[in-house]
This record gives sequence, C-alpha cells and structure tokens, in this order.
Amino acid sequence: MVSNAISVHCGIICSFLLNRSYNFKVKDKAKMRFLSFYIIGLIGLAISSGMLYLAISCYHFNEIYSKILTIIVVALLQFILNKFITFKTSKK
Repeated sequence: MVSNAISVHCGIICSFLLNRSYNFKVKDKAKMRFLSFYIIGLIGLAISSGMLYLAISCYHFNEIYSKILTIIVVALLQFILNKFITFKTSKK
C-alpha cells in the first residue's frame, strides 16, 4: 500500500513535468497548474480504483481486460480535464 501510494505520487509529479514541457508547452503559473494537475491525478486514481472494484469484485470481469479498459477511460478523462483546465491558456 505504501509503495503504491508513493509510486502514484511520483507518477503524477513526473507526468506533470513532462506534460508541461513537451505536450502542452506551458510554463507560467506553475504552482497553480501543478495543484490542478495533482487534484485531477488523484481524481483519476479514485475513478480507476472504483472502476476496478466494480468490474472485478461486483461483475467478475477479467482482471487484465478490466485494467486495460480502466486505463483507457481514465487516461482520456485526465487528458481532457488537463487540456481544458490545467493547461488552458488565456487568449490575449
């Protein structure tokens, strides 16, 4: 549990730095953008955990297929949220 929590936090931090530099190329408001990204990352973790619990424990779906579906859904959701919230640029 501890190693999972540490890896999730490290993954969110690494993902923020890479997305900020290479994907969205936005450098301003770093603290606010990080906070937003971090919250969206934790929301994604909660959604992922909930989806996996429902799929595997309640509906008895295959664990591998459940994880693949969960990754796709959560990755798309997080990308959209980060694009329109975290890395939104103001029009001048």
